[in-house]
Formats: sequence, structure tokens, C-alpha cells
Amino acid sequence: MLTEYVLSDADFTAISSLINEAAGITLQPSKKTLVYSRLVKRLRATGVDNFTSYRKLLEHDRAELTHMVEALTTNTTSFYREPHHFQHLEGYLRTQILPAARAGAPVRIWSAACSSGEEPYSTALTVLSAFASVPAADVKILATDINTSIVEKAKRGIYSAAAAERVPLSALKSHFDPVNDQPEPAFSIGKRVRELVHFRTLNLQGAWPMKNAFDVIFCRNVMIYFSQETQSQLWQRFANVLKPGGILYIGHSERVAGPATALLQNIGPTTYLRQTGGRS
Repeated sequence: MLTEYVLSDADFTAISSLINEAAGITLQPSKKTLVYSRLVKRLRATGVDNFTSYRKLLEHDRAELTHMVEALTTNTTSFYREPHHFQHLEGYLRTQILPAARAGAPVRIWSAACSSGEEPYSTALTVLSAFASVPAADVKILATDINTSIVEKAKRGIYSAAAAERVPLSALKSHFDPVNDQPEPAFSIGKRVRELVHFRTLNLQGAWPMKNAFDVIFCRNVMIYFSQETQSQLWQRFANVLKPGGILYIGHSERVAGPATALLQNIGPTTYLRQTGGRS
């Protein structure tokens, strides 16, 4: 097959090093075709005529480095993806969190790789169902992602009818509004759900500015892009910002490893309980 550009092994290695440094993502040689297909659009957009010139551009152009990271990060998601997590979350909220919430205790949840928003909005819908008897509960859901453009899309909260198919009909009627100015049928996230979710751009490899611990953290299908060493460090960081008794939900192909296993107990499929002891 003829290609517009040539991605040499040297260029691939250099680009892999840059994204690892910027975002902690490890690109195996098997990803070379994916890298080519994702970045060829950036070469056209920047006007450079080969990958060697492009990776040299990346070395001094921070804005383009951000575009490169966004192009190479995957944003596959859906409403209620891994349904067992949301079933478990609703039970956990009702039995473990609701009594304290009734007394005014804050409830804090973090969607640590929120992509286009389906995960934190599904979480908010689950919260509203579990806390129906306490409509004024102090609940905040932090939703973060490294990809600025995908975070902006999540903030807009507009989804096609096909994307919303997995949303229960009762929730769709109560918490979504029809959108009439789209070429295809679409829905917009309603006010009550939006009020619970706060979007921010965040690189998990950088500083975490959050001051308070979380009751629940979702970090799903992200660790698979990191080295084992980086994974181990991040699991420990998540354990450190989870309240004792808090819950961590991870991706179906991921497993907690490293020192964090002393604090995070596997209690179900890709579901971990933060045990007492250690930093919190």
C-alpha cells in the first residue's frame, strides 16, 4: 500500500519518547501503523512534509505537542460502560454513603479519564437514583482528562440518540433534553445532572491539585497505555486519595499491582475497596 509519508523507525522512537515524557504513554512497535494513521493529519495541518520535520517541531512547539497527545489518545466510551460497576456503585451509595450524606457529609467522586463525558454523566445519573430521598445532598463529581478538546466536548453534553440508547428510558425522560438543531436526533444533558459534574483538563502524570479525598474513583482502560512502573506509581497515588472504605473501579483488562495492593482489596470484577491504614 502506498503511503503519503514515511514513518521511519527513528522517527517512531523519537515520537514514542516524546509522548512518554509528556503523558506517560508507552507505545509498543506494534503501534507504528496506528501512530502513522493518527498523526498524518497533524503533518498536513502543520504543513511539514515528513515525520522527521514533524518530530523536530514537537521538540519546541508545546501547542503542537498537545495536539499530538490528543491525536494519539483513545477516547472509546459509552453510557453505562461495564454495567456491573454502576450496579455496584448504586448499592454502595445506598448502603455505605447515604446515611452520612443525609447528615450533610460531602460525597466526592472522581472520573479520572472522563473522555467525552459518558462515564461521569452515567455516574451522576446513578447518584441521582441512589440519593432520590436526599435531593439536596452535597455531591460533586470531578471529571478529568488529558485531552482538552474531548473535555470541551464532554462539557457540551450533547449526544446522538444512538449514543444514548443504553440510558434507561426513565432517566432519558427525566434528565435529558431533546436537541432539535442537530442533523440527527440528539439529546442534551439536563441541568440537574450538569450541576453534579465538574470538568477539568488533567495529566495523570502531573500534579493533582485536589485537596480532599474521594469516596469513589473511576480510572478505567487508562493504565494499559502506561509502563508497569508508571502503573504501580499511579495505583499508589489513587490509593492515597481514596477515603478508607472508598471504591476504585478499573478497566476489565487491568489489575492493581505494586505497593498499592496492600491498601486496595479486590472485592469484585475490577472493583477495589480502599482498606484502612496507610495514608488517606
